[in-house]
Amino acid sequence: MNPFDSSIITFLNSFARHSWTFDSLVYMLSSNDLLKGGVVVAFIWWTWFRPDVHKDDTRLHLICAIFACLVAVVIARGLALMLPFRERPMVVAALHFQHPYGGEYEGIIDWSSFPSDHAAVFFSLAMSIFFVWRAVGIAALSYVFLFIAMPRLYLGFHYPTDILGGALIGIVLALIARAKLFCDWVRSFIMPWLQRSPGSFYACLFILTFQIATIFQSMRTIAHFLFFLFAPHIS
Repeated sequence: MNPFDSSIITFLNSFARHSWTFDSLVYMLSSNDLLKGGVVVAFIWWTWFRPDVHKDDTRLHLICAIFACLVAVVIARGLALMLPFRERPMVVAALHFQHPYGGEYEGIIDWSSFPSDHAAVFFSLAMSIFFVWRAVGIAALSYVFLFIAMPRLYLGFHYPTDILGGALIGIVLALIARAKLFCDWVRSFIMPWLQRSPGSFYACLFILTFQIATIFQSMRTIAHFLFFLFAPHIS
């Protein structure tokens, strides 16, 4: 383990188990979809309906940002599966990690910690907001850092380099999503849908942003159900 990760995790962990209220608050922030992804998605919708003379360009870039976010989570999960498995700080004996009060860790320990898919998804969205509305983008980036990334460090879900790796994936994809070639494709194939049938467009956008807010938990549940339903019949 590198000194950068171990020193930060050790420092943050020194505050654990001093206050049940604080530890429980941090755990709630890490596990509550409304306070986590819901706030970032609200920033997206706020930016979407912002009165702006460049409204069409803003919406175009937000759609590109959502595509970038989807790619970010795929890349983050793919890397976690392909790279050597990395144990989470909470289970590394050498760290002597003190589990904060109120924590529940089932279903997390079995996943490799690098990179953080939360960081990839939400830094991608926050940076994309920053590109089209700087003030709200700064608020979104600050929120992601303080209320999504930091609780995951404090609870031992991730190392700092896990967060940095995920954030780098998200920010790079947010930059790529602004490429003219990709934006032109969205302008040609997606924006006409909004103009032609706003009702169906917003219905699908709502479902998509809901999935983003919950880190695709519902879709994962459906995928697992279908896998176990049909797996016995696959030769």
